[in-house]
Amino acid sequence: MDTLSYKTISANKSTVSKEWLLVDAEGQTLGRLASKVAKLLRGKHKTNFTPHVDCGDNVIVINADKINLSGNKWSEKVYQRYTGYPGGQRETSALEMLEKRPERIVEKSIKGMLPKNRLGADLFRNLKVYAGTEHGHEAQKPKAINLNDYK
Repeated sequence: MDTLSYKTISANKSTVSKEWLLVDAEGQTLGRLASKVAKLLRGKHKTNFTPHVDCGDNVIVINADKINLSGNKWSEKVYQRYTGYPGGQRETSALEMLEKRPERIVEKSIKGMLPKNRLGADLFRNLKVYAGTEHGHEAQKPKAINLNDYK
């Protein structure tokens, strides 16, 4: 048996084929949407997935203001940040964040599911989130996908 015919193909920056995908978040549950979009950004749905390479797609998420949270999370879920000054810990509920910047809720949940390193930062740059249905990426001809078809 020729063992040289069974070489593992490892993707690199020049061999990766990236697409633009359009995801509609209307009526989707936040965590389930975030995990599926994180898989698309990472490239885990592709056959040539390589863990240390950005082989995922560019993802556009629209209607971020129409996501669902289960239970009492709209009032009880708290986002914390720190200003850098003593006593500068600030808290915001999910409902307050939905009123001010609804795309931030989706961005924060997806970013938490990406690797915490330089690769994760590069992958996060491939994500575009918009509160309404309008986005400025028509020139890229994004392919609309249904997240319910993905695992």
